[in-house]
Amino acid sequence: MKVINLDHISAKPLLPEVKKAMIEAIERDYHNPSSQHKSGEEAAAQLQNAREAAARLLNCKTPKEIVFTSGGTESVNHAIKGVAMANEDRGKHIITSNIEHNAVIRSLRRLKSAGFTVTSLAVDSEGRVKPKDVANAITKETILVSVMHSNNETGTIQPIEEIGKITREKRVIFHSDAVDSVGVLPMDVQALGVDLLSFAANTFYGPTGVGGLYVRRGTRIFPLLDGGVQENNKRAGAENLVGIIGAGKAAELAVRDMDQRLAHLRALKNRLITEFPKYIDEYIINTHPEYSLPNLVSISIKYIEGESVMLMLDDANIAVSTRSACATGSLRASHVLLSLGLSHADAQGTLVISFGIDNTEADIDTFLKALKEVVTTLRDISPLYQKASK
Repeated sequence: MKVINLDHISAKPLLPEVKKAMIEAIERDYHNPSSQHKSGEEAAAQLQNAREAAARLLNCKTPKEIVFTSGGTESVNHAIKGVAMANEDRGKHIITSNIEHNAVIRSLRRLKSAGFTVTSLAVDSEGRVKPKDVANAITKETILVSVMHSNNETGTIQPIEEIGKITREKRVIFHSDAVDSVGVLPMDVQALGVDLLSFAANTFYGPTGVGGLYVRRGTRIFPLLDGGVQENNKRAGAENLVGIIGAGKAAELAVRDMDQRLAHLRALKNRLITEFPKYIDEYIINTHPEYSLPNLVSISIKYIEGESVMLMLDDANIAVSTRSACATGSLRASHVLLSLGLSHADAQGTLVISFGIDNTEADIDTFLKALKEVVTTLRDISPLYQKASK
């Protein structure tokens, strides 16, 4: 039986065109792009094509502002640690939010052990950072602000443009983790005002294990890896050319099909939110009604555990998640949901439903019918539900 994937935030399928481009690259057996002979030059040309495609996706001023990495986590680590190392002579203060991905949180934790100080800003009840809080937190020691573009658990989008204006005025470097946004939404680094932006190819139906970091020309940043001069001397090591070619093709398709994809995803999201109350009562939608990704909805269902729902839906061949895949296995309630003011019980009852261009409205309907059966079963044995019903 076919699995209905409503966990696209964790993994998306490779597009056929992307798979074809990668297979052709494998069969072509390209040489090292850094080699000086003709075979190396052919490989370098393919690398440049992919870099140009990624640059178009983000509206970079030059393809040289794209640094290819092994994925979103490396891109985030490079941005935060690289800027910290390159600018610690100016100060050792960094500002972030309290809903960031673990790649940001743990990078900053590492820097704190090296003597940096971190200010973590609270979000409002709708999950958004207040730009004025960023402005008020900046000091003479501040060298970096890192606020994610969209949250991977709630889908809520942050006021990046407004924060970007503040950081430009204050002459502070601004990084945004946009791993879950790039290729899903139109992305313009010029309009956003960011100096660094992290992304991953699998978000827009490219291969896993390939990502990138936009580095605005003139931004002071050290490489994390020492060695050769690859990636314009910003990341040492021979590039994953086959993966990067796939990422370039995926970026090209994302630019070409953006409007069509957006219309499809918004229709699915609207159907889910509109139809949901017909099947389930007593729930909380954690996703911002206006500023949010078109392909993700976070819903807390009262009186039950989200993990139990997920496992029972899995038995029905429907894949959803309860939180970020990178935090799976943690018994603690999501720090993101707790920051919104949810109780631990409601946070534990949360489902993250994320869909893609391969999903249909029929998938949404099938999910809702199965979910109703699961929730009914679990509430029948839930002491919390029995107590609330009296």
